[in-house]
Amino acid sequence: MSIVKLNNNGVKNATAFGSITTSGSMVFIKKLTASSSSTLSFVDGSSDVVLDNTYKEYVFTFNNIHAGTDDRGLQVGFRDGGTDYDATITSTVFRAYHQEDGGESSLSYDNGLDKAQQTTFQQLSVDVGNENDNSVSGYMHLFNPSSTTFVKHFMAVTNGQSSSATNQSFNHFTAGYCNVTAAIDAVQFKMRTGNIDAGDICLYGIN
Repeated sequence: MSIVKLNNNGVKNATAFGSITTSGSMVFIKKLTASSSSTLSFVDGSSDVVLDNTYKEYVFTFNNIHAGTDDRGLQVGFRDGGTDYDATITSTVFRAYHQEDGGESSLSYDNGLDKAQQTTFQQLSVDVGNENDNSVSGYMHLFNPSSTTFVKHFMAVTNGQSSSATNQSFNHFTAGYCNVTAAIDAVQFKMRTGNIDAGDICLYGIN
């Protein structure tokens, strides 16, 4: 039986799975480890960071981000060629959570975190606790940040443990775009207030 594969190079026929060459591998670029850090910044061309037209898609992974201050969320900002992380964002957010005692759960749109043409940081999670076992993990995709024609889309998923006041597992699903024609040349992460006490963020390029 012949297998037909569609890709950017056209149509390929193969008679066995092993004869198809696939792409889409993740290439590690940079890891930043927090230590009571106010920000973690990935700047193209600085400290071995690549965030240009080398790749059309980039992925950031968040590994056990521990907040220095209780009840604070992880945020992201995008730089569009200037010095500030103030690229204009339009986004949408929904959230699911379940308390440890099973007393409450919810799945809902979060209109307190979405943005409509705003230049402030986009929140990717809320209510992260700062106890020893509290943290937030997840990932964010950023598509074609070097484009000077199209908006720059991003999608993020985070899972965390909230502050001791509510003791819940939460998921945030965030998607949006930087509505600018300039290239995005840097991405910065921080907590809403306070420091990132510990954890790491890694950057990958997608072939």
